[in-house]
Amino acid sequence: MTTVADILKAIERIAPTYMKEEWDNVGLNCGHMDKEVRTVLVALDPFDAVCREAKEIGADLLVTHHALLWDPGFITDETQQGKNALYLIENGVAHINAHTNLDCAPGGVNDLLASKLGLDNIRVICPKGTDDNGAEYGLLRQGEVPQQPLEQFLATVKQQLGCQRLKYVSGGRPVCRVAVGGGSCASVLMDAYRAGCDTFVTADVKYNQFWDAQALGVNLIDAGHFHTECPATGYLAQQIQSAFPEIRVHISQTHTDCATFF
Repeated sequence: MTTVADILKAIERIAPTYMKEEWDNVGLNCGHMDKEVRTVLVALDPFDAVCREAKEIGADLLVTHHALLWDPGFITDETQQGKNALYLIENGVAHINAHTNLDCAPGGVNDLLASKLGLDNIRVICPKGTDDNGAEYGLLRQGEVPQQPLEQFLATVKQQLGCQRLKYVSGGRPVCRVAVGGGSCASVLMDAYRAGCDTFVTADVKYNQFWDAQALGVNLIDAGHFHTECPATGYLAQQIQSAFPEIRVHISQTHTDCATFF
């Protein structure tokens, strides 16, 4: 019998808890550790449509990148996050998330993003430490592409990640050494700059951060939070299925980026 605890241990093997940021919530968000799991749904976020999809397919466990609850407080139906948590609990669906631990882990979110964009010689920027196998871990990755105009690389990013559009600022340089940080990583722009990167692909970039990048001569590309992290869902599903071939593992068919462009 496969339990929630078994699957959590498998996830922690590829994304150990010690790799997470101090402020983050990872692990079992709700449910019983000893609950038997026959069906798992994997998604980026535990939003309303995904929670309902989990019930509809008969999932015993929902595994996501982002946490079920971010803010401390009460679980009530007065907030959408509370409603989602109550829905899962009332329908007997456990929930596990792997967030910044999966961002930082070798083979995790940012290695996947770097590979998706065709980077070669991928390595960690500002390593935090090494895992049990001696592999470095940390938030950002860098790698190289053949030197090319920014417009050519923008087309690659848009195509590979399936973005509707990109928001960017030119640093006035061609693209060769690229840093990536899935999700909201523009706050560590200086780490990418100090690593000698001419281009940084991330998401949720603020107004002043574009100006900072331009002043530094760094091409800064906002490819969207969903699109820069979505490759992680396939990776999580593959890892869980490989570890537990006797269970059914599904990738969400309802989870998309809710933002559209006019």
